[in-house]
Amino acid sequence: MTSLRLFLLGLVAVLSTALMTPAAQAQSTCSGKFVNPITDVCWSCLFPLSVGALKIWPSTRPDTANPSSPICACGNPVPRIGIAAGFWEPVRLADVSTKPWCFVNLGGMKIAPGFDIGQGHLEGPSAIGGKAQNSSKWHVHWYVYPLLYWMEILTDFLCFEQASFDIAYMTEVDPLWQDDTLTALINPEAVLFSSPIAQAACAGDCVASTAGLSLDPVFWCAGCQGPMYPVNGNVAASIGHVQASRLALARFAFKIHREGLAWGTMGSKGLCNKYLMPVLRKQQYRVQMVNPIPTVAGPGACSALGASTMPPTSGRAFPVKGEDMGYLVWRKRNCCVL
Repeated sequence: MTSLRLFLLGLVAVLSTALMTPAAQAQSTCSGKFVNPITDVCWSCLFPLSVGALKIWPSTRPDTANPSSPICACGNPVPRIGIAAGFWEPVRLADVSTKPWCFVNLGGMKIAPGFDIGQGHLEGPSAIGGKAQNSSKWHVHWYVYPLLYWMEILTDFLCFEQASFDIAYMTEVDPLWQDDTLTALINPEAVLFSSPIAQAACAGDCVASTAGLSLDPVFWCAGCQGPMYPVNGNVAASIGHVQASRLALARFAFKIHREGLAWGTMGSKGLCNKYLMPVLRKQQYRVQMVNPIPTVAGPGACSALGASTMPPTSGRAFPVKGEDMGYLVWRKRNCCVL
């Protein structure tokens, strides 16, 4: 009887594992594809091009303020005279997924280290937990991706970021990304902007970022996506995959600027060198979806941080293979061409 009981218990365990494995695998399946630099990139997002305040290649896309003078000087003690150029450069690639270790822009590979860490989720309302709305938790992988330099569009142009492809950051191993309390170590000012009055200003940022450029003075807002704080992937009000993933990406950009891992490149201060920008100026970035469906045309192809996701990205997230997001990040660059 003992042997029979052990056999039956073993058989039940094997069958249970066989039945549960497909569901577990389906839940953790990572989807994505490699970015095609020709067909998946919105090349019109490179414009406008400017020399000083003059648009030499205009565009209907909104642009940040450029230096008024076309002449600039860099160097010490003897400055060298150059031309003040302004352009938008695709420099970073980002995976944003609820599934840890899911590398969306590397073909949907899942490169797990073999231990359980940083689990994400996308959950609906719960009477037990007291939640009245959807919530989610996202992870971000940040790639160095200086596309213009690789493609040698302009040879020997020192204003392009010159670097090789690299995975620069993974939030799964960052304890500050996992916990709201630990996150407060790098943004203690968050408590000042939790009031309804402060959050009401985000409505104006939503309108401004959708119509053109984000409002940098209201740095605690991520426009239509929600509040910038806490600066991690825990989204308390998740409307959909696109909205929540873009909010996580905006928070990540804020985080790496606060930590000194990303610098300012726009405006007169950026003509000669990059500069510290501990409080993110949202106008410096444009975001273009490249996974699951690239947005390569139209006014919303590369929109500002906080812009509404309804017109340009409707229908671009779908069950199973369309739930992991990939974004190409465009950065405004003002540079003194010597």
